[in-house]
Amino acid sequence: MKFIKDPVHGYVEVEAELLPLLDSPPVQRLRHVKQLGFSYLVYPGANHTRFEHSLGTMHLATILARHLGLDPADVLLIGAAGLLHDIGHGPFSHTSEAFLSEFAGHDHHQVDHLLGDPALASAIEEADLDTAAISALIRGEHPLADLIHGDLDADRMDYLLRDAHYTGVPYGTVDAQRLIQSSILHEGGLGIRESGVQAAESLLIARTLMRPAVYFHHTSRIATSMLTLALCEHAGSGEPGNTDLRAIPLLDDAGLCQVLATSKSGVARTLLAGLMERRLYKRALYVGRDQVGGSLLTSEPSLRRMRALAREVAEAAGREEWEVIVDIAPFPADMSMGVQVRNRTATLDLSLVSPLVNTLNETRRSQWRLGVYAPREQAGAVEQAAVEALHVKKATRQDTLA
Repeated sequence: MKFIKDPVHGYVEVEAELLPLLDSPPVQRLRHVKQLGFSYLVYPGANHTRFEHSLGTMHLATILARHLGLDPADVLLIGAAGLLHDIGHGPFSHTSEAFLSEFAGHDHHQVDHLLGDPALASAIEEADLDTAAISALIRGEHPLADLIHGDLDADRMDYLLRDAHYTGVPYGTVDAQRLIQSSILHEGGLGIRESGVQAAESLLIARTLMRPAVYFHHTSRIATSMLTLALCEHAGSGEPGNTDLRAIPLLDDAGLCQVLATSKSGVARTLLAGLMERRLYKRALYVGRDQVGGSLLTSEPSLRRMRALAREVAEAAGREEWEVIVDIAPFPADMSMGVQVRNRTATLDLSLVSPLVNTLNETRRSQWRLGVYAPREQAGAVEQAAVEALHVKKATRQDTLA
């Protein structure tokens, strides 16, 4: 057994059986992958990594599994899945995810190829763990998956606390210990006792407030969009091997920067330089759901579609295609779906017990934004072209105040 000092949870206990997993290359790579991508351009302290988060998720998942009375083998399995749940993330975490998903067919929850790494596979076998069960837990397809893959899971508890700690944003307050102590298992998965409703609400409030302040901060969105465009330009530059994108998810942040810095695409190199020197595009247009057509409100916006819209705007503005970025954020899904609350007489959906849930979900929908970004000197011309090309409605007085 080993104890690791963590700034969020104090001392994190790593079982002896899991130490070889911790030292394996797929996990150690996460030391060099920033948890929040380019959020450090907004919050200078946000340099924490997926490795730290993985340790924290393992820690909370293990505590939760023990509280639920799982047998020691399942507790170890849950701890292993918590430690390994993010090994599928590409460089800069979610920042590269949309590109890798659409152009490389990569989903960070699909980790079978990484679990086959010789050192990691050997460690899993030595610990007498089931590789298929770990994979199913990470994909959310295991009976106990709610512990690390649900609305009130150990993953969310840790990243909210950790991201708030490193950004300094005071909105990620989660009463993790109370939530864990209130957790129960029922036929549908992980639920809570009625005494834990306020703790569950605190997590949902934290998710709602952290969304615009950190996860969808406009500067972070601009930086993410610039990296995505750089990847698209690199992949389409015609350089031999560029179209084989299977290696990119295995890179760390520095590795991806090296690929883009030496790309045959001058646009990719220029965009990377802008990111490294914080010379970012500016908002030419930034509007909410009430100002755009329903066809742009989608849970899974396509990069190809966004690039097609950007080409249309750029042509109308008389600019080069790469000087315009259209950023359609995923429309937020409702929180707490399937979270059950047990009181003395019945088991009910959390939304029926807490009036806050529906309010928070509506708040999340109101936070949605469509952005059009361009270099500072082109922002004015691009704004006018985008308003016409995207059929943006005039802002109401309420929109203007917001």
